[in-house]
Amino acid sequence: MDEQDDNKPLTFREMMQSVLAAAFGVQSGKNRARDFSRGKPSHFILLGVLFTSIFVLVLFALVRLVLHLAGV
Repeated sequence: MDEQDDNKPLTFREMMQSVLAAAFGVQSGKNRARDFSRGKPSHFILLGVLFTSIFVLVLFALVRLVLHLAGV
């Protein structure tokens, strides 16, 4: 990474990769340092809440589908 990249804000893709990696507990130290130096906390909080909401809704739908197919 050169000096010009150090001042550039994170892209949406980089933020999503960081949120997904953090959700599964596999975030690298290098990316974590990048997130703290170039990212905005509000963006990560919003993406984290959005990811968690979608994850819970998908799990809920999956359980409902399995129960429906099981005849319960």
